[in-house]
Amino acid sequence: MYLSKHTAIKNIILLILFFTLPINTFSLGLNPFQKEKDSLEIWISKSKSKDLNVNEKQKLLSKSFNYILDNKVSDPLKLSSIAYEFYKLNDSTNFFKTNKAALDLSLKLKDYYSEGDVNWNYATYYVNLEQYKLAFYHFNLAYKAFSKSKNKYETAKMLYGMAHVKGRFRDYTGSEILIIQAIKIFKELDNNKQLYLSYNHLGLLQEDIKEYDKGIKYYNKSLEYFNKNKDVLYAGTFNNMANIYLAQKKYNKALEYYKKDLKMDIDITHYARVIDNIGYTQLLLKDTTDVKNKLFNSLRIRDSLGNKIAITSSKIHISDYYEFTNDTLQAIKFATEANLLAKELKNGGDYLTTLQQLSDLQPKKSKKYLDRYIQFNDSLISEERRAQNKFTRIEFETDEHIEDNKRLTEQRVWIFAGSFAILLISTLLYFLRVQKVQNEKLQLEAEQQKANEEVYVLTLQQQAKLEEERVNERNRISAELHDGILGKLFGTRVSLGFLGMQMQPDTQEQHQTFLDELQNIEKEIRDVSHRLSENFDDATVNFTTIIEQLLRDKSVIGKFSHTFTYEPNISWKSINEVTKANVYRIIQEALQNIIKHANAKSVTLDFALQHQELLITISDDGVGFDTKKGKKGIGIKNIKTRVEKLSGSVDFSSEINQGTKLYIKIPYIPKNAA
Repeated sequence: MYLSKHTAIKNIILLILFFTLPINTFSLGLNPFQKEKDSLEIWISKSKSKDLNVNEKQKLLSKSFNYILDNKVSDPLKLSSIAYEFYKLNDSTNFFKTNKAALDLSLKLKDYYSEGDVNWNYATYYVNLEQYKLAFYHFNLAYKAFSKSKNKYETAKMLYGMAHVKGRFRDYTGSEILIIQAIKIFKELDNNKQLYLSYNHLGLLQEDIKEYDKGIKYYNKSLEYFNKNKDVLYAGTFNNMANIYLAQKKYNKALEYYKKDLKMDIDITHYARVIDNIGYTQLLLKDTTDVKNKLFNSLRIRDSLGNKIAITSSKIHISDYYEFTNDTLQAIKFATEANLLAKELKNGGDYLTTLQQLSDLQPKKSKKYLDRYIQFNDSLISEERRAQNKFTRIEFETDEHIEDNKRLTEQRVWIFAGSFAILLISTLLYFLRVQKVQNEKLQLEAEQQKANEEVYVLTLQQQAKLEEERVNERNRISAELHDGILGKLFGTRVSLGFLGMQMQPDTQEQHQTFLDELQNIEKEIRDVSHRLSENFDDATVNFTTIIEQLLRDKSVIGKFSHTFTYEPNISWKSINEVTKANVYRIIQEALQNIIKHANAKSVTLDFALQHQELLITISDDGVGFDTKKGKKGIGIKNIKTRVEKLSGSVDFSSEINQGTKLYIKIPYIPKNAA
């Protein structure tokens, strides 16, 4: 048996210290390194003191970091805690330097808990910057590490963090799965605080997918855990419940819960949110008592805090207030300000809301805002889909990476160094090739999306211009018939009347017959002129013409005949612009599906009105499909998403070789309805 070189050196140092240090040091059982260790703990602890300024705290943290590096202290968790303190001081340079050192050391030592803690730091940092894709990536790495170290609480917290990110990008199913996993762990740990927050998040998810009864159920469940642990920070559950009642148009119930929220221990930011919600709910109840004061008081608080997202929400509600009080100029002013803020913040939901407001407030510019709405909404949906796919890919690639490492570890004993190097190079080349293909595919999809948007905008503009020219031409012909030709005919008839007095009695009767015929011609021309000059619904002609043009274009591509019918009593002019835009997109998606899959010879499109619902029927005589097996293509999902957005319903009927029928019902709500 022999000592390693490292052990021998260590023993020599200890012998030197034994003979050089005072005897009472060892006789008292003291560690000679304890003083420096205590100093390290003191420096880190002191850096958290409120009595020190930022520079003093940074110096203490840097001193601690340098001491750990200089003395090669193998404590990645200590480095991670120093990095977190740098993060709290907004010192991103030192945060990244320290956190990277902590990560390198934890990987070297295979310290899974420290590895998870370091990635938790990164995730927290990126959440603060609203860089949610990077945040999700590190939450996932932290989750894997904490799972390996069997730290249940931290594992559940990472699931909670990933659930929040997925929920933000409308991946409601993915978010719900993660938060339910977290709840199971928190129940095992009997952690009422985290159970309260988790059920509150679960309620928010149900609210977003309009499962309102489930949302209320989960909020009540969260309050049960809240009452079991008074130390938990209140997360606005009553406010969230009130939001559900507001969405259900139960305004009095919403007011009741908003007022409950005010009685809770809330900060000034949340107080501003609640009074703004109360004022807006009163407005929906058409009760303007003190509404203006509430809305502007909330705006003043939010402005003083510099909370731009909240300021946007306040200005949207204030615009609604001025629209209700018929002060259109002020309504447009606040809607425009909210629109610019939402665009600056890249807040998709508020940006779409403000475009709708501006469209309603300025009918003459509604087409411009409609075009913007369509472009932005489609780009927003595409971005959310890309983010959802990215999250799925992150989870998959992380699992795949773990499995690869495990397999390589098992094979390392049997594979020569050269073979391993070749495998590594091959894997790298394959990854680069796949990455290149993926990038090219994403770029192609983006260009295709942009081209589709440009075509749609040009179609709207072209149809509007065409219909305007048709109206002008009809009016010109009407005027020409009435003022020109009709006048000349009248003059000719009068002149012939005088001439008839000079004729013989036997020719006067035939002469009178010609005069009567001229008078009949004048009457017919006058009738034609009046019909030409009659006003007609430009919006109906425009919209139905666009739909008809879409059918013609798609029929050429799909090589099928088409039939288009609609009830004349449908007032397209009074239908909300966003509804018309979504109807166009739904029909476009359905026709695209028919071209791709149906192999149809003929297609029929019909618009009807029944019980205040717009009924859209699209049928084809194509190959059909088995409805029992279901149809889960992207096209059908897109149609369902758009119909649900309009609070409508969609149904399919189909049989093999018997064609397919698509039935869509959408509430017929004119944009000027009360």
